[in-house]
Amino acid sequence: MNFTSICAVDDILPNTGVAALVDGRHVAVFRVGSDRFHAIDNIDPRSGASVLSRGLVGNLGDRIVVASPLYKNHFDLNTGECLEAPEQSVRAHAVQVQDGRVLVALN
Repeated sequence: MNFTSICAVDDILPNTGVAALVDGRHVAVFRVGSDRFHAIDNIDPRSGASVLSRGLVGNLGDRIVVASPLYKNHFDLNTGECLEAPEQSVRAHAVQVQDGRVLVALN
């Protein structure tokens, strides 16, 4: 896998996300709690807008999700699945932390 450095760990506040461009793809990178990181496509499939990184992070049952700021659909941060409309799911990407930096590889 080809990992791209996105930002320093401390650049992402806990339970928020940031947007990044990885190999030409809009990606939303989320920090959940103090030490868990997730990445999904940033494009809301319903609107086509690059906004998922600005959504609210939370959980529905045992699933960690982000709610789209536009239509409030929930996307599973582990899989990219849209819980309300699975046909509008997005891709999830690999994330790792190395030397205090967050890195993402497209899947």
